[in-house]
Amino acid sequence: MSANETSKPSLSFWQIWNMSFGFLGIQYGFGLQQANLSPIFRYHGADEASLPVLWLAGPVTGLLIQPLIGAMSDGTWTRFGRRKPYFLFGALIASIAVLFMPYAPHLWMVVGLFWILDAGMNTAMEPYRALVGDKLNKKQRTVGYAVQTSMLAGGQMLAGLMPLIMLAVGVSAETDGRSIPDIVKYSFVIGVVAILVSMTWTHLTTKEDPPEDLEAFRKEHEGKNLFFSAIGDVWKVLFTMPDEIRRLWWVKFFSWYGMPLMWQYLALSIARHSYNAPTPDSPGFAEGTAQVGLAFTIMNVTTVIMSFLIPSITRKIGKRNTYSLFLFIGGCGFVSMLTSDSLNWVLTAMCMVGVAWAGIITMPFVIASDVVERKQMGIYMGLLNAFICLPQIISMLTIGFYYDSILMSDPRNALVLAGICLIIAACFALRLKDNQHQIETGEVLKSEAEARTMTER
Repeated sequence: MSANETSKPSLSFWQIWNMSFGFLGIQYGFGLQQANLSPIFRYHGADEASLPVLWLAGPVTGLLIQPLIGAMSDGTWTRFGRRKPYFLFGALIASIAVLFMPYAPHLWMVVGLFWILDAGMNTAMEPYRALVGDKLNKKQRTVGYAVQTSMLAGGQMLAGLMPLIMLAVGVSAETDGRSIPDIVKYSFVIGVVAILVSMTWTHLTTKEDPPEDLEAFRKEHEGKNLFFSAIGDVWKVLFTMPDEIRRLWWVKFFSWYGMPLMWQYLALSIARHSYNAPTPDSPGFAEGTAQVGLAFTIMNVTTVIMSFLIPSITRKIGKRNTYSLFLFIGGCGFVSMLTSDSLNWVLTAMCMVGVAWAGIITMPFVIASDVVERKQMGIYMGLLNAFICLPQIISMLTIGFYYDSILMSDPRNALVLAGICLIIAACFALRLKDNQHQIETGEVLKSEAEARTMTER
């Protein structure tokens, strides 16, 4: 444990809560787009085959902006702090995009606002994640990551459920097939409030600590291009990475080729098969697509529960087998959606997907920590971020070529493809080696918090 780690003062629970509260707003923004973006694209006339390429903003901005902003904030110190200027600016930009997105009159405007939204979210996310790491000492990491995980998952669930909440309080779901229903519009307006209030709360209640030797800090970073330096470091590790990380790439490739299909097509599949509403002008389309929030909530609750169970499961069957088993269960969940049109069955299948999601967002980081030197973990976090983004980009650029033929223009078949990809990833996971290092709950929660901030965009 470094002297810097031991010298950090312990924080009260409410200080940790205040510091983590901004995650709720950021993840509310990510949750809004995951639950509502494909239906919004459809309301504006986009065909289902073109949806994946319209989602490109997420992985592209995540791949480019998070490392750039992270490197820049590492070398910044102003009278407003090191991380705060970045996450406040990002939150402001994202909230503007959230406000206007459901009111944009044309598809190209919605797509443009989506790029702005994801750029803003990623600008806020990386320095905000670093802020939490800056403040916590090692003794409090488990509590800190538990609070972060609850905020991250809570923001996602609240955003997903908001259209259903709007329905429950009597807000209209009526649409002519071209206009965005009020249940979606109001959810986005609430999103603006959630983002700005939560981030402002953290800004006002959390103080950043300046570097111990500010003059030496400025001299160290003077004239240094941190972004290109970081790119150079990642380029080097591409040729020196451990074999285990190379094997991990294939697991993550198939996992992340398939997983974007869930966000792109689950809402449309529920509307088509459970509500008999295949198009935006079909009666029940808005109500059907709103149910995806409940599906994602069930998935997230399952994931959080499984995160606490992972240490005991890995002690019994090992990390490799745990990872493979979780992926296989999720793959079977997606494939099983073919067997019934019932919404209840879809929700049951999402419990199985939640098991896979727990493995996807924790096990790669735990496995990397076994084989990577501590001083290089920052570089490898960037590499794992690329392992997440690149397969998504490939998926989004290729699905459209065979959606109408192989997938027969059916969003449920896209989910089956996601399941097949997870099953293939489970097979590749069996090629990993099983280090005997025992996983603790705090380590799993840390991995989940880090992965959610990289992946849920």
